[in-house]
Order: sequence, then structure tokens, then C-alpha cells
Amino acid sequence: MDFVRFTGELAIYFTLLAIGGGVLVGLTFAVLQSAGVDLEPVLESWILPFAVPGALVVAGWLVEAKLDVIENIAPVLTRVFTPLTIVMLVAMLAVLSTAGGVAGIDRGLLIINNGVLVLVLCLVLYSLSAREPLAPAGLFDTLQLVLLAAALAVDALMLAAILVRIAEFGTSPNKVAAAERWQMRYLPVYGLWAAVVVFVFPPLFAFS
Repeated sequence: MDFVRFTGELAIYFTLLAIGGGVLVGLTFAVLQSAGVDLEPVLESWILPFAVPGALVVAGWLVEAKLDVIENIAPVLTRVFTPLTIVMLVAMLAVLSTAGGVAGIDRGLLIINNGVLVLVLCLVLYSLSAREPLAPAGLFDTLQLVLLAAALAVDALMLAAILVRIAEFGTSPNKVAAAERWQMRYLPVYGLWAAVVVFVFPPLFAFS
């Protein structure tokens, strides 16, 4: 029964690690490919040969650490993928800064960057959801700070690329209409959240 339990939980953790690693590698591959860097030789020669056995080792450690409660898996995965995401962001920043400057960043890469920022947001939110409010700051908190700093640096580079594209190609009806449409769609969301804060929060928290 111990063997059945171990292999079953190992398969679950390995699958989750594989999915998360696939998303991370896929985003990195898309970003670097858009910047003109071919990651396929590195993926075949280095990443996959080390990532698969490494994921098995980490999955085995998770099973032996008795992390068999489903609510615990998300914060654990953030601890695994936060350092890897930092490496990805630093690599992105280095490649994008040297590959023709911000003027060479195309529109597809700007769209892919949204997915990278969503990934960073999920990592930070999951880690905050599991952190004890009164716990002292540790190494993982420092990594979270580095993660946010790297994400902001990449985002600043992307915003600079957007400004360069607007300055170079000018505005267009499509750009203006798209921006106005997105902003107008969010106005009801902002209004609803403001109403929740004004009318729901005071009685919910006993006007404290």
C-alpha cells in the first residue's frame, strides 16, 4: 500500500510539475523566438534531459514530505517555480536589451509578455495566500521581491517598446479604438468594486 500511495502521489506531483514547467518553457521559447533566438537546441540538449529527472526528484521529495493535502500544492509549486521564473525573466531582459534594442521588439512579443505577467501575478498571489502574516521575512520573500523587480523591468522594457512603436508608426484608428474599448469595458468593474468597498465592507468588518 505504501508503494501504491507513493507511486500515485508521485504521478500527481510529477504531472503538476510537468504542466507548470511546460507553461514556463513555452513562454520562454515564444519570447526568445520572437526576439530571434532559437532555443530548440538548448531545449533538446540541456533543458529536457535535466528537467525530467529533476521533476521526478522534486516530486518524490514532495511525496516524502507528506504534502498530500490538495490545498498545499499551489504554494509548494510557487516555491518550485519562483526561482525558475526569475531565471526566465532575467534571460528575457538580457536578450531583449541586446537584440536590436526596444525598436526591434515586435507586436507578437508584446502580446506574449502579457502571459508572462499573468504567470508572475499567479505566483505572487499563491505565495501570499499561504504566507503567515506575522511570519518573519525569509529567503523566499527575497526571491519574491527579486521576481517582482525582474517582472517590472521587463514590463518597463515592453512599455518603452510600445512608446517607440507609437512614435515611429504613429497612432491609428485601430489602436485608439482598441484602447478606448478596453478602458470602457473595465469601467463597470471599477464601479462594482467601488460599490462593494463602500457598501459591503463597513458592515462586513463591523465598521472597524
